[in-house]
Amino acid sequence: MEKDHAVHKDGDFEPSKVDEVVDRIDEGKMYDKLQDFNEFRSYLSKRIELGKRIGMDEEELAVAAQKVANYLAKNAEPQNREEALLMELWQVGNDQERHMLAHMLIKWAE
Repeated sequence: MEKDHAVHKDGDFEPSKVDEVVDRIDEGKMYDKLQDFNEFRSYLSKRIELGKRIGMDEEELAVAAQKVANYLAKNAEPQNREEALLMELWQVGNDQERHMLAHMLIKWAE
């Protein structure tokens, strides 16, 4: 297995690695993706499609999305009104509600 990735070439998904991988995100690239909400949606859509191509199911995608959203909520300032709303929803939700929001974000971005 590749040690630096949460999703491996063989399609295996290692949720415990997501936090480590997200911590390595280049801040400049992250803010570029977050500047425009449509750009964010397009980026998310491409990542979802990639996950599906390697065999991730919706639940695995939602787990990964939830971990990334947790990271963004703690480390990134909203860049527009839509992101501010998402952050507020994320912050008021409990784990179960956040997980459901992750599922909804996946459906929205597809």
